[in-house]
Parts: sequence; C-alpha cells; structure tokens
Amino acid sequence: MSRTIDYGNLMHEAMRGLIREVLEDVSANGLPGAHHFFITFDTSHPDAELADWLSDRYPGEMTVVMQHWYDNLDVGAEGFSVTLNFGDAPEPLYIPYDAIKTFVDPSVEFGLRFETQGDQDEEGDAGGEKEKIKPATTLPAIKPEPSLPATSDTEDDAEPPAKDAEIVSLDSFRK
Repeated sequence: MSRTIDYGNLMHEAMRGLIREVLEDVSANGLPGAHHFFITFDTSHPDAELADWLSDRYPGEMTVVMQHWYDNLDVGAEGFSVTLNFGDAPEPLYIPYDAIKTFVDPSVEFGLRFETQGDQDEEGDAGGEKEKIKPATTLPAIKPEPSLPATSDTEDDAEPPAKDAEIVSLDSFRK
C-alpha cells in the first residue's frame, strides 16, 4: 500500500488551531472592536457538554453567538468552555474543536466550514474505511437569522442589521 499525504485532515487541524489561537486571544484580551462569532457545532459529539434541555432541543447541531455577553471562556488543547446566555439563563458549554461545523466572524467576513464526505453523501461506510475529510472552506459573512437558537447578544436592537450574504461551498465550482 502506498503512503499518501492526508491534506484534508492536515487542513482541518490547521483551521482548528487557528480557532484555538483566536479564542485564546479573546480569552486573554476580550473581543476587539465589532468582532463576534457564530459557532455551529455537533451537539451529539461524545465530548460536547451542554445542558440536557439544550441537547434535547438541538439534537444534531446548534449555533451559538459570542458577542456582547459571554463568561468563563476557558480555551484548552482539545476544546473550549464558555458560559452563554440562553433566554436570560446562563448555561455553561464545552465544545470540542472537532465538533465545530462552522466558525464565522461576520464583522470581517471570515468563516470556516468543516466538511466530511458524509456531509455530502449520507451513505454509510460499510467497508470500514477511515472517514474521508474534505478541506475546510472559507465562508463569506452571514446574516444572523432572527430565530438563532442561542445568543449572548442582549443589545440586538441597537445595532444596524447585517448585510445579506450567501454561503457558497467551493465544491460547486470544482470539476
């Protein structure tokens, strides 16, 4: 069997390292300027920790917002913990980096999407092969939906609405 370079997994590791570095800086210095994050993660990931009522309400994935109110941001090697406000009820979360599906900072139109081959075709892997990882793609800024499930932003009405943007996967342009 010939050896190959697994660029997909290497790219994912690098992008998760970038997220860790950004969160470490925010933990030490706070969010600069208008920066804020939309983080979508797999709530069924075995190492994700969230309140039972949140995992019941969001059994597959959940998007959280780190903006005006967040507390106890603790960044580790495998994931981070943070307390966010869910309808005026602070809830602690632990999010492993490999549970993150998207990480977006709309203030600077930066985003990452982590995709696996299973995201494109939902067929099971009967051959027992290792899951194929596709390279992370960058995303344009997104407009927050009014029904975002969780937010730390308590001053939404004071800010102008975000500009519209469309999320496009780079795979649609590949031949």
